[in-house]
Amino acid sequence: MVTFVTETLRGIAQVDFMPSWLTGVLFVAALFASGWEYGLYGLLGAAVSTGTAYALGGDRDRIEAGLEGFNGCLVALSFAVFLGADHLSSVLLAIGGSVTVVVVTAALAKILGTWNIPTFTAPFCITASAMTIAAPSFERIWHQGPGLSELDKAGADTTHLAWSDVWRAFFANVSQVFFMPQWYVGLIFLSGIFVASRMAAAMACAGSLTGIFTAWALGSPTEGVRQGLMGYNAVLVAMALCGVFIVASGWSMAYAVTGAASATGLTAAMTNFFNPFGGHTFTWPFVLTAIAFVAAVPTLSRLRRT
Repeated sequence: MVTFVTETLRGIAQVDFMPSWLTGVLFVAALFASGWEYGLYGLLGAAVSTGTAYALGGDRDRIEAGLEGFNGCLVALSFAVFLGADHLSSVLLAIGGSVTVVVVTAALAKILGTWNIPTFTAPFCITASAMTIAAPSFERIWHQGPGLSELDKAGADTTHLAWSDVWRAFFANVSQVFFMPQWYVGLIFLSGIFVASRMAAAMACAGSLTGIFTAWALGSPTEGVRQGLMGYNAVLVAMALCGVFIVASGWSMAYAVTGAASATGLTAAMTNFFNPFGGHTFTWPFVLTAIAFVAAVPTLSRLRRT
């Protein structure tokens, strides 16, 4: 049981690439700080996915590192946020989605493994997109409660950024990886990353700043930037491309910042793509950007895979 709990906590930490149970504890604390129901959903999703991987005979090294839990954590949280956390149907769907995402992960790992490319959060994106797009067609699971879902469609407004907007966005970019908009929740998440790796924390900060600057330079609405909606994909990309999947160096740092800026632009594109039929951006910009930038590494002599 102690081992299973540890692996579940690592699964939550692996949302930000950190194989640390202590980071997982801080991440769970951050989720509870946003709302007790989100803490429970995050734990539920990671635990169900980890347990499913055990039941199906998944690779023990992956399970131990938490690599079978992070997609389940995100799936469960997405259902809580976008379908409403206080409904039994959302709980049951979170469980079902957390089971399904393990199978999706195995399938994508088989396909992408041919090119030595990680699945990133693609299994979560596929599972969550399918359910949230389909949800309005099912009366018993579509409750139309706003929850935090309104944050995914921040309206147009001024593009001016005050200092208060910038520092709130800096932390919100980190918390929005888990769909949480509160800046203080982002601060706890960032602390959890720092506990596991100072390098990863530094790149998370670099990604957040890149996302803010790029969004401002392109003229993104202030409210979307302040709530972290334009920068969370940049945070993940920056961490992934310098120190996690690519060896840290001056070149990979510049590469990561370039990727983070690209992901910020792609975030707006994906949001506009999904809006007409009720979909959500999730971490699709991160997935697409990371796959492209990681796949290019073997042809770039200045960079080296970890």
